[in-house]
Amino acid sequence: MLPTLRQLQYLKLLAEHGSFTAAAEAGHVTQPTLSAGIAELERIIGAPVVDRARSGVILTAAGEEAARRARDLLAGAEDLVQASQSAGQPLSGRFRLGVIPTIAPFLLPKALPVMRARFPKLRLFLREDLTSRLITSLKSGALDAALIALPYDMAGLDWAHVVDDELLAAVPTGHAMASQASISPASLDGDELILLEDGHCLRDHVLSACGLAPPRGGEEEAFAATSLPTLVQMVGSGLGVSFVPAMAVEAGLTGQAPVTVRPLQAEHPSREIVVAWRAGSSRARDGRLLAETLRDA
Repeated sequence: MLPTLRQLQYLKLLAEHGSFTAAAEAGHVTQPTLSAGIAELERIIGAPVVDRARSGVILTAAGEEAARRARDLLAGAEDLVQASQSAGQPLSGRFRLGVIPTIAPFLLPKALPVMRARFPKLRLFLREDLTSRLITSLKSGALDAALIALPYDMAGLDWAHVVDDELLAAVPTGHAMASQASISPASLDGDELILLEDGHCLRDHVLSACGLAPPRGGEEEAFAATSLPTLVQMVGSGLGVSFVPAMAVEAGLTGQAPVTVRPLQAEHPSREIVVAWRAGSSRARDGRLLAETLRDA
């Protein structure tokens, strides 16, 4: 006898919410129904999947392994349904797209009208988050695709190229380097260098493309921005110098602050924007078509 998809869904919800009550609410079932499903799952696999404690539930080793496999199986089942529903109708129905915050406000305003015009049956759901969390959601089946930037560890994912986004130097207007035609990355490296907070992949792209070492922490990194608009305002206020993507500059990001941008004296100072999806996903065709549409936007 094999577990049912419903029982696997109960286990997935239990792993995500940490309690029978919260898992039952998320699954729109009663707690006794969910408990009975978990008990039957334990009987089928021949091992307990949870330890019950006052503070909630903790997955056993068998439960952790079963939950990992359940996520993969449920994602595959959902792919099957989506593929059947959208057969012959590319980019139709529900499509859950993740986007990182250093792309979303600069590319989507141009791209969304094009997507609506080309694919009127598409119901697009957007989620903005950091790359690491988007990739976790991709692999678990919570997202169909994600608009992210490379380089990044893409194990278990496939992707399609959208555009190469040049990285530019950003300095306060009136700064000594503002009069230069181009700027050496090394000249920006110092106490006044401002970067995005750790966790933003653009931070790593800048350091890698420009051959700079990560800040050592402490007082040297007293200034760190939570977003690109904040970073630009900090540079415009004379707090330091930084790097910004050309995509954001073209969208007008630096137009509201006294900031001057210049090309960098570096080989290929850019990041690659891609649409990524889970390897083997039935949404691969949609992912490639989405990348093509974004290239045209």
